[in-house]
Amino acid sequence: MELIVFLLAYSVRRRLDSLDRLHGDELWRRWFHNGRKARAGHEADVYAGLALVLLPALILGLAEYVLVVSDWRMAAYPADFLILVLLMGTPGWRQLLRAYAEAWQRGDMQAAWHHIKDRLPAAERGAALSPEAMHLSLSRALLVSVFQRFFLVAFWYMVGGVALAVLARGLVALADQWPQAAARPRFARMAEWAGWIPARLLSVTFGIAGDLAGWLREMGKSLSGVRRKAGDVLMISASGSLTGYALEPDRFSRLHPEDWTSFGGRSLAALRDLLNRSMLVWICTLALLVISGVV
Repeated sequence: MELIVFLLAYSVRRRLDSLDRLHGDELWRRWFHNGRKARAGHEADVYAGLALVLLPALILGLAEYVLVVSDWRMAAYPADFLILVLLMGTPGWRQLLRAYAEAWQRGDMQAAWHHIKDRLPAAERGAALSPEAMHLSLSRALLVSVFQRFFLVAFWYMVGGVALAVLARGLVALADQWPQAAARPRFARMAEWAGWIPARLLSVTFGIAGDLAGWLREMGKSLSGVRRKAGDVLMISASGSLTGYALEPDRFSRLHPEDWTSFGGRSLAALRDLLNRSMLVWICTLALLVISGVV
């Protein structure tokens, strides 16, 4: 039943994303407004933020346990559906990527940068970025965003229910939106550990859903290193799994200079297709696990 709930929530969330509706990040931002005040010298403390994420996770976990022992587990599925719809989603990305690809097609790299600069890490928002560096930075941001807002939620929901999904997604939200900026790096490290296993599972999935031979050549670099960040793992794996140098703008520009203006849109389309196929692989795998009685 959990798989059906996730499939329904995933379908609804994708539709809402296409309409740019129901921003889950805004809900987190309002919830974290309760932690906007901190004592002088304690701006880097993480306890208040963790409490705001652990509280709803514990309440949901306790409610689910009570329903299970009372043989009322079915009553929790509508709530699971609603919560998953709120936890998942990347609204705004589709329109942004379309505008970026159109600007790239025109050769207007300044306009392309203006469209996506707010989605880039703060250290990479300089207008002096080369087109190649800008595109790789955007690709990484897209990979990480989709991973954290779909695959991470899916993994922990299937492993431990909606409570763990809320906890994992909450850590990501703390790293991005906690009012006290000094505490965000510590939250980011926690979010990395929450995504350690799912990121490596998704890396393997890229090989299945894409170019397996290319992925195998990069497997050592992507999966080695306990401390390697999710973004690095996913970028290396995606680059190996995509054909046509989709994530190698330097090589593409040297080998196909006549097609350079179409590179931005083609690369992003290939990346989105890889992510969509990877989610299909996860769904099929979960279905097989459900049929076999493992889940």
